[in-house]
Amino acid sequence: MINTRNSSVFLSLLVALSTAEVVRGLLRHGRTRHISIFSSTDSSDEICLNGGLSVPSLVTGEHLFCNCIDGFTGRHCEIGKGDSCYEGTGLYYRGTVSKSVSGKTCKNWDLHTRRRYLSSDLHFGRHNYCRNIQYRLRPWCNVWKNHQLVREYCDIPRCHVESFTPAPSAGPTKLQTPDLACGQRTIRNQMKIVGGTVATVESHPWVAAIFWHSKSKEKVFRCGGSLISACWIITAAHCFPEGSQASHRSFSVTLGKNALNESDPTMEQTFRVEQIFIHEGFNNSEQNYNNDIALLKLMAKHGKCVEETNWVKTVCLPPPLQSLQPGVTCEIAGYGKEKFGLWYRSQYLKKAQVNLLADNVCQQKDYYGNMVNNNMFCAARPDWSQDACEGDSGGPLVCEVDNRLFLFGIISWGDGCAMENRPGVYTKITNYNKWVEEKTNLPSITAGTMFPQK
Repeated sequence: MINTRNSSVFLSLLVALSTAEVVRGLLRHGRTRHISIFSSTDSSDEICLNGGLSVPSLVTGEHLFCNCIDGFTGRHCEIGKGDSCYEGTGLYYRGTVSKSVSGKTCKNWDLHTRRRYLSSDLHFGRHNYCRNIQYRLRPWCNVWKNHQLVREYCDIPRCHVESFTPAPSAGPTKLQTPDLACGQRTIRNQMKIVGGTVATVESHPWVAAIFWHSKSKEKVFRCGGSLISACWIITAAHCFPEGSQASHRSFSVTLGKNALNESDPTMEQTFRVEQIFIHEGFNNSEQNYNNDIALLKLMAKHGKCVEETNWVKTVCLPPPLQSLQPGVTCEIAGYGKEKFGLWYRSQYLKKAQVNLLADNVCQQKDYYGNMVNNNMFCAARPDWSQDACEGDSGGPLVCEVDNRLFLFGIISWGDGCAMENRPGVYTKITNYNKWVEEKTNLPSITAGTMFPQK
């Protein structure tokens, strides 16, 4: 059965000697796709931590010392440098701050927590220093409050991140033109975690989370999307099964979001939806989601929509009919499920790498045959280990060209998740530049002028 990837880069230079990271995804009909990562470990993980490389003896082959990546030191790369700030979500923070935002002193970590999360930490976790051990928004600790132990975030600032220089702008139309910042992310480093790869939103600042609001005011995550200009989100048409009856008043969009179940007003920007445009040719009669593309116009606040920040930026559109060679590695991102069949989503933004497949490969009988047409393309890993999945639909597939990220695909559909000969299928953005221009009236963006000219 064909499944949708509704409502849902991993770059590791150390795969050969450290954790073998594998990204697995899910895909189910009528639902969304999510990116998932599972990791297996070998003996090298026990020697060098946090991405460090074991340097062996040339004579005996035995371990001599660890070559640590930037930000870590110690015999086993177990000590994080820096005590005054944290990067990303603070997964690598190893400083000694032990105060919560309310000024309370952190309590020592309990034995269970130390054994499960802090065995490689300073003093094997026998301390009360702030840590982000359960993938929250930032480092935290337990404090006594109202006669009970509660979790509070710690009084640690985020490290200053060098952002890319934005183009000169004038007021509300800042992102309405093809500015120099499109397709450029604030940070590039990966956050490696046990059982997955969390992508801090700075690495995919164009990712949007689309929510549906029920009559009872319940807020439900529906799909992913991508910010292409200050007031416009591009996503998948199948995210709106109501079709033309979909009410824009029932939807909102949040950008700069790291986790679905938590909010950070210092990073996030939320807007109501003013209009929904579903491609007039969207057709699922053959269960292949032809013309699976839609646009959301955000409702401006005080005359302006999105404000560009380190956490919220636009992605560039490639020129019409522009194509890339098969085999090119691109990135997908989403909030989808981590394993096929799970009833819950990952909650955290995740990302993975996939390689573009040639059309004639994906159209073979043992793949998808004639279900894949010219409005689509396929992408997967050679070992079928990485894929989008249920909950990732509408999210971006971006490819880097001359140090700039371009939106080439929309996560659309597929049979299962990370299954052999069943790659992910993506809407081919470059077939729809004219349609996007007609709806948005943004020819400077849809022309793909930021794409390098030969």
